[in-house]
Amino acid sequence: MYTIQANASGTRSIEVSEKHLETIEKYSLFQQLIDSNGIVDETVLDKLKLNIRSLIASMEENSKDLLDLCIDVIYHNNMKAFGLHQLILLYIKWEREKEEKEDEEESTEENSNS
Repeated sequence: MYTIQANASGTRSIEVSEKHLETIEKYSLFQQLIDSNGIVDETVLDKLKLNIRSLIASMEENSKDLLDLCIDVIYHNNMKAFGLHQLILLYIKWEREKEEKEDEEESTEENSNS
């Protein structure tokens, strides 16, 4: 479980689970989300919410993972642009750590096979 800061003063936070991050990855929710200016503001958060709503509406299979992400994180009372920026940074860090772990496992396998 991870905790992201939801406001600049640090008085509000949101809990983010591994499952939430996996859901973001599964549906590529952050791809094409931020404009070329790189600024995360309330319009970016609104765009993410609309994208998720559209995804859920168009899905025929179970969307429990998306609904959980919405309830726990995206539509959390404390989620604002600052919190979304922190979530994106956490996701990037999580992706890097995951890739490093996979690289380590591959090199360990290669060493044990030699």
